[in-house]
Amino acid sequence: MTRTCRQGLCLKRLATALSALAFAALAPPLHAEHIDVRAAFVRAPHSPDTLSILDVPAEDDAIAGARLAVEDNNTTGRFLDQSFSIDDAPVDSGASAVAAVKRLVDEGVFLILADLPGPSLLELADAMRDKPVLLFNISAPEDMLREENCRANVIHVAPSYSMLADGLAQYLVWKQWKRWLLIKGPHPQDELYAGALRRSAKKFGAKITDERVYEDTGGGRRSDSGSVQTQRLVPAATQNAAPYDVLVAADESEVFANYLPYRTFDPRPVAGSAGLKPLSWDGSHEQWGAIQLQNRFVKLAARRMNERDNQAWVAMRMIGEAVSRTGSGDPKVIRDYITGPEFAIAAFKGQKQTLRHWNQQLRQPILLGDGRMIVSVSPQEGFLHQTSELDTLGFDQPETKCKLP
Repeated sequence: MTRTCRQGLCLKRLATALSALAFAALAPPLHAEHIDVRAAFVRAPHSPDTLSILDVPAEDDAIAGARLAVEDNNTTGRFLDQSFSIDDAPVDSGASAVAAVKRLVDEGVFLILADLPGPSLLELADAMRDKPVLLFNISAPEDMLREENCRANVIHVAPSYSMLADGLAQYLVWKQWKRWLLIKGPHPQDELYAGALRRSAKKFGAKITDERVYEDTGGGRRSDSGSVQTQRLVPAATQNAAPYDVLVAADESEVFANYLPYRTFDPRPVAGSAGLKPLSWDGSHEQWGAIQLQNRFVKLAARRMNERDNQAWVAMRMIGEAVSRTGSGDPKVIRDYITGPEFAIAAFKGQKQTLRHWNQQLRQPILLGDGRMIVSVSPQEGFLHQTSELDTLGFDQPETKCKLP
């Protein structure tokens, strides 16, 4: 009897000791310095002139996601003696982001979430080449930023055009909708997206049976395009096409694509820039615990989380993950961890997300949404890869033109 009690006492003492060891493993060293991580959100103005009034960007567009991630980082940071903050650094229309970031660097801010057009991001990366600055691309989709013009000081959180196009193409091919009518806008960004769609069609065995350009006549997007006018223009622009299964639109300038559904000459589904859209995130996404992130964002911002909100959230969470794992706020240490083999981030999309070491692009599933719900998620079943099925989306390592130091 006495022996049994003594064994029980020993077990209790052992459990107490193990609990203390576990807490000690999580807690910072007794004499560790407090880590204060300060990041900045550098953003160019986005035009409020959208086809739909529902798409007019909010004043806190994108940065609201970063602010929610700061709250999440600080929840963990309280136990590790770490604190996080984000500065809002808007760039005036026509101004260079370089001057704004130089001021931030002078203040000791070296972690930058960049919500900038591709050319501006590249200019900023080159200007900061000799500075201890780490940039997180949360919005620019150009493939050239990940390929021939990749930079070692840029982490790409936003998916590329090729990733979005591949995610869409996989689903269309899985549905056996292999004949595409491609309609693109006349602007450079439209051609970049159209180029990615052509590449995806060839990659997965689809065929573009016809290709057309929808001219931008200028004027007010909404005021000059009433329902009667578009009801006449869209059928004329889509008639006499070679036989096709689905109309795929490349309209990054948002001139015409949202007018396509239900107005085409032939009764066909619409995908790409309208209809079924490939997305990094959508306000309707609720699988894999995403609903709790959505609810917390609505509580913070009083609106639904969009793609750029989510990409900013992921970027700030990547910073938080790196700081908590390494115990350092040094940008070089953070970059080395994020680009290393141990890094992974949970982002409510069904599987962990890691970084492609060859071009510093975040691997991620692509959601396919219709504006009301998520229709599917790519990579699709049957599209295999020797390393990661996520690498079926976008440029794979054997294809890359990126040469990082």
